[in-house]
Amino acid sequence: MSFRFQRKYTGPVQAVIFDWAGTTLDYGCRAPVAAFQRLFEEESIRVSVDEARRPMGAHKRDHIAMMLAMESIAAQWREIHGANATHEDIERLYQKSIPMQADIVLEYAKLTPFVLPTMEMLAERDILVGSTTGYSRRIMEGLIQLAADQGYHPESVVCADEVPEGRPAPWMAITSAMHMNAYPLESCVKIGDTVADIEEGLNAGMWTVGVSLTGNELGLTEEEVDTMDEDQLDLALLRADRKFKAAGAHYVLETLEHLESVLDDIEERLATGERP
Repeated sequence: MSFRFQRKYTGPVQAVIFDWAGTTLDYGCRAPVAAFQRLFEEESIRVSVDEARRPMGAHKRDHIAMMLAMESIAAQWREIHGANATHEDIERLYQKSIPMQADIVLEYAKLTPFVLPTMEMLAERDILVGSTTGYSRRIMEGLIQLAADQGYHPESVVCADEVPEGRPAPWMAITSAMHMNAYPLESCVKIGDTVADIEEGLNAGMWTVGVSLTGNELGLTEEEVDTMDEDQLDLALLRADRKFKAAGAHYVLETLEHLESVLDDIEERLATGERP
């Protein structure tokens, strides 16, 4: 006769772990795009907005490597250098990008809508607030302060250069949960505006929420969203919704406005012993 013992967590959500650019600040996730376009422009290489956005969410070193692997960019690099980019080239560009990004992110540091009411709601529910980012600690230093000046100060900030591997690996999300002493991991929710965010959360064994309107998938400023044709906006949001769900997102929100109803639903599912 054989038995299997299986524990099931049936308690409340303990922690929510947010991404930064495109999720809690920098509407449209514009700072990384501006930084990568400037970086490659200084190398005499033309980079489109789409090419700069495609690897978004990854560690910025990995982001540069993925851009250099794109055929249009790789072809320009070969024309200039006579060969494909090497690991040394990637590292040089990454190091060059750090002070550049550290300056540019400060220009896009305004909080996205509903961040502060969301923080109040989470505090009322005794839910901890963590965060992860593809930026390095050097880039985040000024950004953390500007966010705090606006009233946003997560209890944990984990950067891509502080873990063995950035997204889609789970280590940043897990480290953030560890900083807050939040466990089991199914009591945590990972929220972000890129597929890499969703993969990070899933790989960490957390519930995942994609944010579409303010993030990288639309890539629009608040002013552009306000003036966009309604049918076109609805179609763009539908595409983002499908992309997040195809990546495995448990929920997709346009903004953080309705996060509380998502948390209510997650807690109902947890109460029955369901896991992400």
